Amino acid sequence: MEEEMSFWDHLDALRSVLFKSIAVIFVFAIAFFLVMPTIFDSVILAPCYSDFYLYSWLCKINEYIAILPDFCSQSFRVDVININMAAQFFTHMSISFWLGVVFAFPVIIYQLWTFISPALYENEKKNVRWAFLFGNIMFFAGVAVGYFVVFPLTLRFLAGYQLSEAITNQINLSSYMDTFLMLVLVMGIVFELPLLCWLLSGMGLITRSFFSKYRRYAIVGILVAAAIITPSSDPFTLMVVFLPLYILYEFSALIVKPDEPEEPDELAV
Repeated sequence: MEEEMSFWDHLDALRSVLFKSIAVIFVFAIAFFLVMPTIFDSVILAPCYSDFYLYSWLCKINEYIAILPDFCSQSFRVDVININMAAQFFTHMSISFWLGVVFAFPVIIYQLWTFISPALYENEKKNVRWAFLFGNIMFFAGVAVGYFVVFPLTLRFLAGYQLSEAITNQINLSSYMDTFLMLVLVMGIVFELPLLCWLLSGMGLITRSFFSKYRRYAIVGILVAAAIITPSSDPFTLMVVFLPLYILYEFSALIVKPDEPEEPDELAV
């Protein structure tokens, strides 16, 4: 460990970390603000059209598995409307900010590392360094799953769902963006589950037997979560969301510490 710092030194270091993190987010947000119209058309609104990569890929699979929903329809299109005068401007600003947060995430994690690393021993630094790297990878993997899989399937189902033929679906810009951000960011956070389990295991709070004991309950819980995330009536869409979450559960069980072998009872004399 390095030389001990006073309370005010820690406070100054924390202030520096927060300032640098906010500055990086601000720089990214400005950059995204300048190119947002292009990003909005080619990325954020891309799942609104039938040529989105996931739909094309599922259409090819549908040629071999006829039980899948019809993803080959070229007529699929979601027209996003705006009913609030200032909504487009505030959406421009808010989505720039959140994209800035997402892409500044590695820098923020690095700044946190510089803050806590002086208090760690060398062997602890090595473990935490790998944890931060792993956390970054898993966060962006979750964001990718949310954008490329979860959100498009949710949009496809909800945009086509009708309670009555007399009701026409018109997707509001605010509603679209709320769902988009929620699903993408939630999946990024959910993919941090293995890292959380690893940390809890290092603290001695859970072991591998925990996952074996509660596996049945976890499967039911994951199914419920998948049904809430994608409220579709077809089993394929449900399984597309269920499988990544279940794989996360099993992966978490794999990386936590195994149970310590029980010591044999001493024979009574």
